[in-house]
Amino acid sequence: MNHPPILLGTSSFTATGWQGSFYPKGMKPSDYLAFYAEHFHTVEVDSTFYACPTARTVENWNARTPDGFVFSVKIPQSITHDKVLLNCDVELKEFLETIGILGDKLGSILFQFPSFDKWKIKDRHEFADRLIPFLKKLPTERKFAIEIRNKKWIDAEFANLLREHKIALVLQDRSFMPSPSDLKFDPITADWTYIRWLGDRKSIEEQTMTWDKTVVDRTVELSSWVDYCYQIKNRGVLIYAYANNHYAGHAPATIEQFRKLWQAKGLPELSKPPRMRPKESLLFE
Repeated sequence: MNHPPILLGTSSFTATGWQGSFYPKGMKPSDYLAFYAEHFHTVEVDSTFYACPTARTVENWNARTPDGFVFSVKIPQSITHDKVLLNCDVELKEFLETIGILGDKLGSILFQFPSFDKWKIKDRHEFADRLIPFLKKLPTERKFAIEIRNKKWIDAEFANLLREHKIALVLQDRSFMPSPSDLKFDPITADWTYIRWLGDRKSIEEQTMTWDKTVVDRTVELSSWVDYCYQIKNRGVLIYAYANNHYAGHAPATIEQFRKLWQAKGLPELSKPPRMRPKESLLFE
C-alpha cells in the first residue's frame, strides 16, 4: 500500500486535556480513534508498552480506521525492560500474532529500551550480545525500530549492526540524547526511519500535566527537523514521525506547527487524510 513519504502523528490518540482542545467537547472516547484518523495518517500506540492488547482491541482499532491508516506499536516492556530480550520468545510470539491482525495498517514495531544502569547491562557490547541473536528471530517482512537511551551506545558500529538487519535507529529529540546533526555517522539504517519528538518530561511536568496547549516554544527545533526530514525524504526514505505531549505541551499542536513550518519553507505540500464527515476539530479550524 502506498503511503505519503512523511507519516505524521502523535504518541497515543488520547490524553488528559485533549477534550475541547482537539476532540470536540462531549465526544465519546469510543469515537476518538475514528476522529483522530481524519486528521493524521498514523498513530504511535503507547498502551502496548504496558501489555499485549487483546485480539478484540486490535480488531476494534482496525475497524475504526480507514484503509491507509498506519499504527506503529511499542513492544511490551516485559520484553524490553523486564527480561531485556532474554527468554521472551512466548511473549514476542503472542505480541506479533496479535498485532498482526492489523494487516496492512501495521507500520513500525518499536523497541523502546530504558536507560540501562551498569548493574543491569554493563555496556553496549553486552547489550549487542543479547540483541544480535534476538534480531535473528524477528520476521523480515515487518518493520522494527530500536530506541536507545544510553547516549554513548549510539555510534557508527551500532548503526551498522542495525543496518545489517534493516532495523531503524530511532531519532530522538530530547534533552539528554543527540540530534541527527550531532552524530558523526549516517543514522539512517533502513529505507525508512522513525522520529520521536519527546522533549524534557521532567521540565514540562513542572509546568503542566494537562496537555491542552503549547507550553514550550519549539519553533527553532521543529524548523531544523523540517529541513532534516526534507533531506532524507529526497533520499527516498519513508519517515514515521511522532510527537509526544511532553515535547511542547500538546502533541496535535506540535504536528500542526511542523506542517506550517514545512509549508512556510515552500516545500512540496504534505498530504492530509481525507475528511470523512463535517469539520469538528477546534485545533485545525
